[in-house]
Amino acid sequence: MAVAGAGIGCAMSAVVVPERLPGAPADRQSIGAWGMMLFIATEAAFFCQLLFSYFYLASIAPGAWPPDGAPQLGLVLPNTGLLLLSSGTMWWAERGIRQGKAWQLRSGLLFTFILGAMFLGIQVVEYRHQHFTPASHAYGSLFFTITGIHGLHVALGLVMNLYVQLLAWRRHVTPARHLAVSNVAWYWHFVDLVWIVVFTGLYLAPNLR
Repeated sequence: MAVAGAGIGCAMSAVVVPERLPGAPADRQSIGAWGMMLFIATEAAFFCQLLFSYFYLASIAPGAWPPDGAPQLGLVLPNTGLLLLSSGTMWWAERGIRQGKAWQLRSGLLFTFILGAMFLGIQVVEYRHQHFTPASHAYGSLFFTITGIHGLHVALGLVMNLYVQLLAWRRHVTPARHLAVSNVAWYWHFVDLVWIVVFTGLYLAPNLR
């Protein structure tokens, strides 16, 4: 029994305990980071298909495009500014936690949430002021489909923001463990980038013709 116990003791002493487990939240190569990258890639492909449909129909349209005139810019211009500003506040929030400033993270996430919610609210008001509907023509159908789906992505980003805010207030985010913040920041910047393309193609280009 003594010999067996000594053998077990030697075996246990030979076990090397790693400094950290693979896939730790601070690891950029973790499953969570790759999962967000894959999700963004699939959503990017989805928007590419929608925008391809839009530009294809625009290229073969027999008459004017849009048929009833370009969409109004009175509300979308400042609304675009709000969304782009929210990307800046999200960057500021992520930078804060990297530097160990929890207050900056919480403030930046809150500002980002407010700006994103304002964007959605103004978009609803803008829909009511457009002079066409989804049933008016192909442009109207694509316009409301593309901008509406983008709005759903903004709403999803706000839900993610609330979740990270909860983590921040419960002190579950640190400079060494902030992957959740980085993932949400990547997603939010992606949504803002998509909006630049949508705004240019669906709003700005028709008004410049």
